[in-house]
Amino acid sequence: MKDAMKPTKSKSRSAARLAAVQALYQQEMESTPLPLLLHEFHQHRLGATIEDVTYHPAEQAFFDDVVKGVDARRDEIDQHIIDRLAKGWSMERLDKPMRQILRAGTYELLARADVPTASVISEYVDVAHAFYDKREAGFVNGLLDGIAKSVRS
Repeated sequence: MKDAMKPTKSKSRSAARLAAVQALYQQEMESTPLPLLLHEFHQHRLGATIEDVTYHPAEQAFFDDVVKGVDARRDEIDQHIIDRLAKGWSMERLDKPMRQILRAGTYELLARADVPTASVISEYVDVAHAFYDKREAGFVNGLLDGIAKSVRS
């Protein structure tokens, strides 16, 4: 019975990660207060049908943890990312969706020891594919791998 539930949990966590990146992007673009942002996603986005596309139900508690965790630890998370950017690069130079992908992935590496490192990296590479081409997904892979080696060793 447990194995039959795994794909659903995996899909609901994947959906939660994608939604978390979208929520963090919206928060940065519109300065939406966190409680309002979470409410909007709970009521109108997670598992909803938008423009004839039905999204897989997201694990709400996991979604909340990632969004709240990134919000609470943004400075610490950003420093881990900045430390691994090439010379001359800054957070501001990264595309806004890329910043959110890296922040969410870094948060999970820092705070979610229950999620294996390889799963975190793979999941956020998949999220990157929703927004970018192969090169950018490779960038996500390399940067999160570097962070993982320093925070999970």
